[in-house]
Order: sequence, then C-alpha cells, then structure tokens
Amino acid sequence: MAEITLTNIVKNYGKLEVVHGINLDIAHNEFVVLVGPSGCGKSTTLRMIAGLEDITGGTVSIGDVVVNDLPPRKRNISMVFQNYALYPHMSVRENLGFGLKIAKQDEATIIKRVDEAADILGLDELMDRTPAELSGGQRQRVAMGRAIVRHPEAFLFDEPLSNLDAKLRVQMRTEIKKLHQKVKTTVVYVTHDQVEAMTLADRIVVMKDGYIEQVGTPMDVFNNPVNTFVASFIGSPPMNLLPATIKGKNIVFADDKSLPVPVRLTGLVRDGQEVVFGLRPDDLTPVGHGIAESGDGAKVTLDIVLSELLGTETILYTSIAGQEAQGKMFGPRIVAPGETLEFDVAMDKAHLFDAATGKSVRVE
Repeated sequence: MAEITLTNIVKNYGKLEVVHGINLDIAHNEFVVLVGPSGCGKSTTLRMIAGLEDITGGTVSIGDVVVNDLPPRKRNISMVFQNYALYPHMSVRENLGFGLKIAKQDEATIIKRVDEAADILGLDELMDRTPAELSGGQRQRVAMGRAIVRHPEAFLFDEPLSNLDAKLRVQMRTEIKKLHQKVKTTVVYVTHDQVEAMTLADRIVVMKDGYIEQVGTPMDVFNNPVNTFVASFIGSPPMNLLPATIKGKNIVFADDKSLPVPVRLTGLVRDGQEVVFGLRPDDLTPVGHGIAESGDGAKVTLDIVLSELLGTETILYTSIAGQEAQGKMFGPRIVAPGETLEFDVAMDKAHLFDAATGKSVRVE
C-alpha cells in the first residue's frame, strides 16, 4: 500500500522558511494535485517526498515507513520531470530499461517490463529512436515509461507538461489520466495550471506562500472556495471579486448598485460589514443567454467594455463600482463595446468573503 503522509513538514533554506508545517494524507491509488502560483512551495514539497530535498522538520511516510533519512532510490517512487531527463545517446528502449539495468534486474525482467510500458504508452514503433528524433509529447511518454517500468509505489510528476504547446498539453493530460487508470498506484502531481488540476485530480491541494489553503475534490474547491485566494486561483476565467458593504438585506457597491444578500447567507453577515462579493462569469449572463434561470436571482444593467468571441460562448468585460467584472454569453452574438445589456445574476451561486480576513462567509 502506498499511502503518503506528510506530518508537520517544514523546509528552511538557511533562515528562510519556505514550507510551514504542512499536513497532508494521500490515500493509496489516489491522484492528488498540488497547485498554486510560482514560489508557493509545491515543488519543494514534492522534492521532499522524493528525497531530493532534505526535510527541516516533520516526517514523510510512504506506507508505514518514515522515509526522512532514506535516499531517493530506496523510497520506491518514480519521478517524472518537466525537462524529461532522457539520456540523449540512448534509444527509447535503452532509456526505458536503464534504471532496471542499474538496479541489476535480470535481462528477461527488463525486456518484459520495457515491453509492458511501451504497450501501455503506445511507444512500440519508437523503440529504436533516440530522444532527438522524438516530439515533445513522445519524449514525455518515454519519461513516463521509464517511471512505469520500476513498478513504483508512487509516481511523482513535477510540472511535466509545462514545456508543451497548448494542444499537446490537452493530449498529454488525457494520456496521464489513462495511465493512472491502467497502472493503479498513487500519483502526486505538481502544476501551476489550475486547468490541469481540475481535469486530473481526485483531490486538489491549493498552496500559497508555503501553506495549504484548501484541500478537496475539484468541484468542492471550485464551488466552495474557503477564501478569496482560492476563489481567484481556481476557475478560468477567474471569479469576479468586488468590494461591497452589507446594508440591511442588501450588498451595496461603491457606485450604489446593490444586490440582495443570498438567501442561504442571510443571518451570517451583519449590517455595515465590509465584504467581498464573489461571482463566477458563468453566473453573470445576459438575459436570454444563460444556461438556466436561477431560482435565487437578481438583475443588473451593465455597459460592455470588451467582448471575446470564443465560438460557443462570449466573454463579456464590464465593470461594477469601477472594478472589472466578466460575464458569459452562451449562444453568442456579436457584442459591440459600449453596448448596454441587462444581466441575470445567479445569487444562489454567489459568494461573500469577509473583507478583513478574506475568509468565506459560509454555512458550515
């Protein structure tokens, strides 16, 4: 069993602490994605699991074994890097089998495992090529194959798709998801791309400044962000976040536009409280161009600053109280700058955050 447990993990570089006592339990066969902006500590955390970084404090356990003092080769994990790390003078077949050769596996075992990995990843026709003769996506598949042949207890991925173009990233996301379904093992995956996190993860771990902000399923984190950071980081386009004040039963913005306090949050805010109103662009839609009418809704009239036609939908840029806001038009048409539209506001999907703490006002 390959449960991975992080207990009060701390990492210092000299006097600078970059990971601050994080705790995380990763179940056997679970696909967990660490996501956050550059410098949030996600890759450092992954490298501590792998044994490539010393642990300043706390413990890392793989199964029932505390591995703090074990070298990487004895942790029975395989890591796939951003830059592939293939041997340029070796063929695909030699790259796949090299780690097993170094581990002094017998030739029959090496051939069997290499052929299995090649079959899983569709590398059969590439086995005699060198890395220079492969595309970026093919190289990444070889890197994954080299990890598979070791039959590790866990796969660790460190931003493996960041060097690929947009189309290839989508294809490789599918390959990685298929790989996890075929090779039942634990995966810890690091990315700064929240779309990768949403599409791949069983659970997402959102990190900021060396702390874990929220852990949950992709839809839980998307629908129930615990604070303004998570709300703004998860989702594309990001959630609109607008400063406002509670006045009676209304949310009042700086330009005196107002919306009713969502029914589910009535009683959780106080008169005069400074808040941040959060609403995803999907929930701010021109009348007649939304997916469905909201049961707890409101309407607001807004001027369009800019529109981006994306085929099946259009992103509409507007402003509320001097703050940029984005809405979505489904079943789109051409929208000219300066046009005024009436929008449905899905208040049952709206969020309120305390302005002082950034924390969500929510029903527990």
